[in-house]
Amino acid sequence: MAIKRGVRLQCNESKSINYITTKNAKNNPDRLSLNKFCPKCRKVTTHVEIKKK
Repeated sequence: MAIKRGVRLQCNESKSINYITTKNAKNNPDRLSLNKFCPKCRKVTTHVEIKKK
């Protein structure tokens, strides 16, 4: 069975949480890192997965 879980993506520069997505934890156990647009920075920055509180 696939282990799908929701993850939050945080901007590296402004530290704001801008995106929520899902990933398959069995296939991708590493932290997710994507280039996304940050509305606070008003440019494309690297967003990394953060753990849930």
